[in-house]
Amino acid sequence: MKKPLGIVLIVVGVIMLVYTGFNYITTEKVADIGPIEINTQKNHTVKWPPVVGLVFIVGGVVVIAIDRK
Repeated sequence: MKKPLGIVLIVVGVIMLVYTGFNYITTEKVADIGPIEINTQKNHTVKWPPVVGLVFIVGGVVVIAIDRK
């Protein structure tokens, strides 16, 4: 019953080990003077330590092991 949850945790953990973060861009309005708009794009970085991926993998293995008992 809990096996799919364990598999999902393991897959997410492996993905988090391979990709240790991601970037996204937002557009912000700097000035709006009549028909003229001035926009700027800001780059935001989201990072996590690789240990978090290991915790997900171990958690997935534990969930699968508990489900077998």
